[in-house]
Amino acid sequence: MTDVSLGMPQLPAPDFPAEVRARLQKDAEEVIARYPDSRSALLPLLHLVQSEEGHVSRTGIRFCAEVLDLTTAEVSAVATFYTMYRRKPSGDYQVGVCTNTLCAVMGGDAIFEALQEHLRVGNNETTEDGKVTLEHIECNAACDFAPVVMVNWEFFDNQTVESAKQLVDELRAGRSVEPTRGAPLCTYKETARILAGFPDPRPGAVEASGGAGPASLVGLRLAKGETAPAKVVPPRGETDPAGGDEQTSASEPQQSAGPATEDGER
Repeated sequence: MTDVSLGMPQLPAPDFPAEVRARLQKDAEEVIARYPDSRSALLPLLHLVQSEEGHVSRTGIRFCAEVLDLTTAEVSAVATFYTMYRRKPSGDYQVGVCTNTLCAVMGGDAIFEALQEHLRVGNNETTEDGKVTLEHIECNAACDFAPVVMVNWEFFDNQTVESAKQLVDELRAGRSVEPTRGAPLCTYKETARILAGFPDPRPGAVEASGGAGPASLVGLRLAKGETAPAKVVPPRGETDPAGGDEQTSASEPQQSAGPATEDGER
């Protein structure tokens, strides 16, 4: 195998130590048993090896390929496609700042730039203490709480430059940090194991998961065929508090104009 970036031959990936290999093998068999086609287990298995090393290493790719009877090229193609798989050592806490359009204009770009300067790292880089990896992320369907920061995929809503700085400072100091909603924080390795499909052993963590915002829940209710919330419309003759023109009350049906006569009267 050749390292394309260096043009140098690359030795085969080393295997996990025997005791680690045996433990992962047992977990992998449990994951594979969930699927009628073993190849379908690749995504959770990548999370499984990531929970061991904190990223998907060449050793992790070799392990997945061997237990699924795939080539390392096939496994690498998947591991490099999805952004939730890290390809190099990363921090205990993945701090992601949404920089999609709404979050960006609401302050996400400013937060991301400030955190790069505050932490002295660039995108997808890790602080020297190994605590925080900073990255910009794509939309996480929390636009009603923009700008959003996520830590190990838990939500921190309505952030500002100062609140985001305080957040990363507390993470680096080892203090307890509570997400705006959802389950309590755990390390990136622990998060990866949960994403591999293994139960979260922490008391109350499962019950705390979830917590979509109001706008998201409105969309869900509409999708289920429920009635949309009524729009508040000022009575006839009153001005819209938002500054609009006078409107007809929603409870007062508009009269049909009817056909016009020759002299213009209705």
